[in-house]
Amino acid sequence: MKKELSAHAVDFIDDKYFDNLLNNKSAEPSQVRDIIAKSLDKKALNLDETAALLRTDDPELVEEIFAAGRRLKKEVYGNRIVLFAPLYIGNECVNDCAYCAFRRSNKTVIRRTLNDGEIESQVKALEDKGHKRLILVFGEHPQYNANYISDTVRKVYSVKHEHGEIRRVNINAAPMDHEGFKMVKEAGIGTYQIFMETYHHETYKKVHPQNTLKADYLWRLDGLSRAFETGCDDMGIGALFGLYDWRFDVLGLVRHSLFLQERYGVGPHTISFPRLKPANGVVHESDYLVNDYDFKRLVAILRLSVPYTGMILTARESEEIRREVMSFGVSQIDAGSRIEIGGYTEAGDAQTQVLEREQFSLGDLRSLDTVMRQLMEDGYMPSFCTSCYRLGRTGEHFMEFAIPGFIEQFCTPNAILTLMEYLTDYASPETRISGEKLIGKEINSVKNSIIKSKVLEQIDKIKTSDARDFYF
Repeated sequence: MKKELSAHAVDFIDDKYFDNLLNNKSAEPSQVRDIIAKSLDKKALNLDETAALLRTDDPELVEEIFAAGRRLKKEVYGNRIVLFAPLYIGNECVNDCAYCAFRRSNKTVIRRTLNDGEIESQVKALEDKGHKRLILVFGEHPQYNANYISDTVRKVYSVKHEHGEIRRVNINAAPMDHEGFKMVKEAGIGTYQIFMETYHHETYKKVHPQNTLKADYLWRLDGLSRAFETGCDDMGIGALFGLYDWRFDVLGLVRHSLFLQERYGVGPHTISFPRLKPANGVVHESDYLVNDYDFKRLVAILRLSVPYTGMILTARESEEIRREVMSFGVSQIDAGSRIEIGGYTEAGDAQTQVLEREQFSLGDLRSLDTVMRQLMEDGYMPSFCTSCYRLGRTGEHFMEFAIPGFIEQFCTPNAILTLMEYLTDYASPETRISGEKLIGKEINSVKNSIIKSKVLEQIDKIKTSDARDFYF
């Protein structure tokens, strides 16, 4: 593949500048509180301000950062948590990343690419659990080119089983050239995720051998710029925490977000922050593993730094950590996840993992139904809503709705309706009881009488007929 960069490709990560910011003395308490106040006013933080929060170690001030993260999450996203599931399509890979079980030199991994029939079976299994949103995951290999990914997306959308259908397909795959991004956009993808893994140049070089595609730092960093230039406007960024100093990579994510906002008028739709986990055939020693306390700090600081960006907490983390961290600003989680190739039909709900078929180990293997019930018991509103993407409320258009807070007019009613679908079609009796109680409470919070009346009418149709897929 010819590596054609974006029109104005630039390496906007300045390691020395980041280091200087992180090595400054701790900010005064008054400065920290002023920065928190700016974020609570829903204004994005700059790098200096983010670094000041990262340098804050005083337990009392850290607790104030946690409290601000909780408050901001509630004000911007309410109590909603959007749910999705990963679907691994194939693990062939030409890269040799030091931390990844799918790296080409790993001889113990079971290599496999799902065929059309297997993809259909996996999607049906996911639909039968109640999933509406998937992220398709591909290794970096010539086999998984833009044409193949586009065909796979169309295949997933075509699978409908009883009341089940996938309404949004996101992608986690290698960076593409302009033509590739154009092709997958035309296939109807939602978010395209590209993780830098680490923004620190020397560490990036160390963990990505130079004779691999992924070794090209600028090609990867520039990936989302090429996507924007071809009409994609729904992007996800992320870092794998544990490869380098977590504070540096928080700055990297914030700088990446600011760059996209400055250059294209809209930042990333989502930020992911997975931690390094054990993986089959991987012996990667790191001095930068992130403990639970610092993990909570980085989530809260990211929330404050990028108030309107969705934040994804994955099933890499344990149930206990997920429940604790959720309140600091998380807006999306996966649930009922199996990351073995073919795992949704071949592993089922077993609480064991086949590491030879996985990229890394998971910490939360609970079923979707169990996670849904726990979310509701903890006061969250589970949502499978896909309306913004399907109605074109993405990119700048999404920000037009989200920044003034108008999105709340759509999100709560849509969450209620997708939850009612789940309760009617898939939920266990215990989960349905919890869900109907929560829906009753949430409907009473809808202030617009016309919307409230419409929601009640549509709930009745869901419960008494085959009518589905209502949204605002």
